[in-house]
Amino acid sequence: MSGTRREALPLRHVLTLPTLGSAVRIARETTEQVLAEWGVSRLHPTIGPALLILSELVTNSVRHAAVLSPNVTVIYAAGPDTFAFAVHDRHPYQPPLFSTITHTSGGGLGTVLELTLGLGGTAVTRGDADGKGKSIWITLPL
Repeated sequence: MSGTRREALPLRHVLTLPTLGSAVRIARETTEQVLAEWGVSRLHPTIGPALLILSELVTNSVRHAAVLSPNVTVIYAAGPDTFAFAVHDRHPYQPPLFSTITHTSGGGLGTVLELTLGLGGTAVTRGDADGKGKSIWITLPL
């Protein structure tokens, strides 16, 4: 999906949390609340995998970025047939997303990519303009 289409998604929500272990649970619960407010059923077949993807990305920020990033931010966007979210931190390292598919580590970015692509979605890493942070955007069809 192009950046233009994601920016056209009318529903938006932003959540910023301290980069602590509790961020994973809070982000997951907030995602469920936001989707419910937007009329997306928790039983929709995309939502369970989306929550796992989100949890893995927030966990990665907590584990690997907290030393340089006191906060992690989750940005949500949705439209009639699309749910997109990004996990942003202020650590400069941008993991090579697609090389993770070949590694069978049993979790992390490999799981994120496998689930995202399996749902017909996309994953993109976007660096901050100053080079000191990044967002990993996941876009999933609803």
